[in-house]
Amino acid sequence: MAKMATTTYREALRTALKEALVKDPRVFLMGEDVGQYGGSYAVSKGLLAEFGPERIRDTPLSESTFVGAGIGAALGGMRPIVELMTVNFSLLALDQIVNNAATIRHMSGGQFNIPLVIRMATGAGRQLAAQHAHSLEGWYAHIPGIRIVAPATLEDARGMLWTALEDPDPVLIFEHQTLYNMEGPLADDAGPVDIDHAAIRRSGKDLSLITYGGTLGKTLQAAETLAREGIDAEVIDLRSLRPLDMPAILESVKKTHRVVIVDEGWKSGSLSAEIIARIVESAFYDLDAPMARICSAEVPIPYPKHLEDAALPQPAAIVAAAREVVGRRG
Repeated sequence: MAKMATTTYREALRTALKEALVKDPRVFLMGEDVGQYGGSYAVSKGLLAEFGPERIRDTPLSESTFVGAGIGAALGGMRPIVELMTVNFSLLALDQIVNNAATIRHMSGGQFNIPLVIRMATGAGRQLAAQHAHSLEGWYAHIPGIRIVAPATLEDARGMLWTALEDPDPVLIFEHQTLYNMEGPLADDAGPVDIDHAAIRRSGKDLSLITYGGTLGKTLQAAETLAREGIDAEVIDLRSLRPLDMPAILESVKKTHRVVIVDEGWKSGSLSAEIIARIVESAFYDLDAPMARICSAEVPIPYPKHLEDAALPQPAAIVAAAREVVGRRG
């Protein structure tokens, strides 16, 4: 039986980085402040001393430049891991990601692959205000040619990186900034995990709560509250946002017949809207009630704590939506 040790999400990510650097000499990490500073969220702390500046590369403050360099390195046979400080800053590299990384395999007729991994912090909840705290992963989930994953557990934080590095196409990993301090047990021999399939984090029969990333914990909390009221909620962690694991979603819908989606993105044009549309296309007659979704308020994320909390999906709102869907009002 594997030995369990207490660790944090941050430490799980660091362990995954170290393992990849040891296992494959083609792997290197590059980004702003990943070396001397140890990463803006301290994920790469200590790695420069251990692996040296050739493999832990501090870059200029130019996202388009170092993402472009990562694409070139991947084309040249390396396995680069590019860290972008926040999803907001990834917009400065949008041309490189969307017009180059995502398209080169197609435009070369399959002659070239881009085995590039891009890691970035996403989401709100730490009072970092509107230029550092949005949830834009749904935008990237719109783009063919890239894979989008969102580790919400210690196991996925530890195991998604190596699986992503083995993918011949670009993989974007979205790490919710409120999770870095999350602590819990993790097996010492935890290794690569599946990034193709959603996971049922709580089984239930009365409704399906569908979520991912930083809102998984809030959704599980809401499910516990609902259980005390006699409502048995199933919680699905999407894990992969592109491609979506629709078979897993539809299987849950056909069991529970009711759906609430929790998505920290804005409601307009959101990932939650896409999931609702696909459920309507494939399982409309399995539904016993209109679907509901809890998203962030349609505002730039505020700085003051009470306003930031008010703008984000919270357990109480999830509970209220679930009650409505099952026909009970608190």
